Amino acid sequence: MIALQVPPNTKTIYVTFSAEINPNTTEGLLAVMAGAANQRVQEVYLALSTPGGNVREGMNLYNVLKGVPFDLTIHNGGTVDSIGNAMFLAGKKRYATDNATFMYHGVGFTINSPTRLEEQHLRERLDSILADQKRIGGIIARHSNLNARQIATLFRRQQTKDASWAIDKGIIHEVSDFQIPPGSPVVSLVFQR
Repeated sequence: MIALQVPPNTKTIYVTFSAEINPNTTEGLLAVMAGAANQRVQEVYLALSTPGGNVREGMNLYNVLKGVPFDLTIHNGGTVDSIGNAMFLAGKKRYATDNATFMYHGVGFTINSPTRLEEQHLRERLDSILADQKRIGGIIARHSNLNARQIATLFRRQQTKDASWAIDKGIIHEVSDFQIPPGSPVVSLVFQR
């Protein structure tokens, strides 16, 4: 468990998260956010770079981050890919560096061993994929000016978009460099790979 220790009366903390979204990294980030809430921090500034990962964990992050009792600013400092886009959209304020990218693609699943696939199993998997895409698409629609047709196109074709596209589509509020003011408390989440 990550115990957050910040000086008393700290108003803003900076957190860096550069990892895949999985149960371990999700628990680590949520522990830091819980610590910030418990210490009554007023704003958390999250520097995010992620290749994406587990849809279930990404949806959990989105839902919890939307409900934190402090202002959450999220800054794409490199790449936000796949389910990381839903997590990113939880920020009340959202920024990206001028060379940041956002990659979108449809939901999929991995088969690690020889597996017999029958119609029922394939239909269940497809239903699950479509349900996940609907949830993620709903998040994108709520926090951008993309319509359902444009979102469906993002899911059908893997596409990497730049910061200019993101500002035009309402994904981010501004293109700016990521900066930590001198003396600010910083929590850098580091996970074993």
